[in-house]
Amino acid sequence: MVTKGSCMCSQIAYEFSGEPATTALCHCTDCQKWSGAAYTANVVVPRKDFSVTKGTPKTYDAIGDSGKVNKHFFCGNCGSSLYTELEIMPDVACVKSGGLDGGAANHEVKVEFYTKDRLGYAKEVPGADQVTQFGQ
Repeated sequence: MVTKGSCMCSQIAYEFSGEPATTALCHCTDCQKWSGAAYTANVVVPRKDFSVTKGTPKTYDAIGDSGKVNKHFFCGNCGSSLYTELEIMPDVACVKSGGLDGGAANHEVKVEFYTKDRLGYAKEVPGADQVTQFGQ
């Protein structure tokens, strides 16, 4: 199975093979700034199964709560968030669900990360694991 995605203007395209390792919402303040929303919605996939197939994303490095680098990849033309590679999770890419094609963004949420930073109006997803922050 191959899942494809792209930015809003289609200058950047990517794909991953197989099933995601997990699906997650991240409520950390970094993701709030990154998305301009209460959280990011992600499919977490092995880096070895993920590739950019068109264009070259721009990057921005932020230091996360962990003290480690969160490398954000985005389209330099339309600004779409594409994926994040976290130093704290070196074997996976966190692909932003909204860019997935063919309804693939409509997935079950299995875990919510950084619930300590969850905004008051964002309610817990029933059945999803709740992780206060990485390492806890």
